[in-house]
Amino acid sequence: MKKQLRCVTIVRRKLLLYVMSALALIMAVVACSVTSSALLWSGVSTRKVPVYRVDTEKKKIAISFDAAWGADKTCDIIETITAYDIKANFFVVGFWAEKYPDKLKKLYDSGRFEIGVHSNTHPHMPKLSREKMKTELTACADTISKTIGVKPDLFRPPFGDYSDALLEVAEECGFYTIQWDVDSLDWKGISSEEIAARVLKKTQNGSIILMHNDGKNTVKALPAIIAGLQAKGYEFVTIGELIYRDNFTVRNDGTQIRS
Repeated sequence: MKKQLRCVTIVRRKLLLYVMSALALIMAVVACSVTSSALLWSGVSTRKVPVYRVDTEKKKIAISFDAAWGADKTCDIIETITAYDIKANFFVVGFWAEKYPDKLKKLYDSGRFEIGVHSNTHPHMPKLSREKMKTELTACADTISKTIGVKPDLFRPPFGDYSDALLEVAEECGFYTIQWDVDSLDWKGISSEEIAARVLKKTQNGSIILMHNDGKNTVKALPAIIAGLQAKGYEFVTIGELIYRDNFTVRNDGTQIRS
């Protein structure tokens, strides 16, 4: 009889242990779910996201140009930016920098442009191995550094195409990955009036504007964009001056905020 009671007691203890373990597991899952939901509700990303815009009360914005093909309009862009006494960014592809070192140097020597990496060969980088991603970044950065004497620390993915792996590799290489929240659509060949109207409508505090070095009506649209935004009280700064360098998080929508 005592032996039977002992067996029953052991079974009950094991059953209780199983129940407690199951409850602990359920509570852990619920806790993770609640934490994740809270992060999503607050807008803070649970995965890596590039900087699309900066959360700031100051009326500061950045205008940027991607350069992969052609350089015929580069000098016109430099002249316009200089005439309006503002700053801007150029994200250049490695083969562009190699083909037009004089243009790259003129951009930097003007004192108006911060230069960033736009890959070395303009591939869809998420499709590459981590090692090839690193090569795309460092090869372009080396070409820029040899030309202007300054190593860039900003990176914009070709096509705006990225992955967690790419963002991790970029960070490991010392780059801040930068996108944009205002696409001028100048690459579509739309009129200068349409480009300007679009940018003026969408720009807000902390915006990063995307334009292209070889856009058909980019240069023609610039005066209206710059004058229009200045009339609204905006100050044009470089992206390096706009972003937070430390103690920050990036929301799901790409807005960089102070931690």
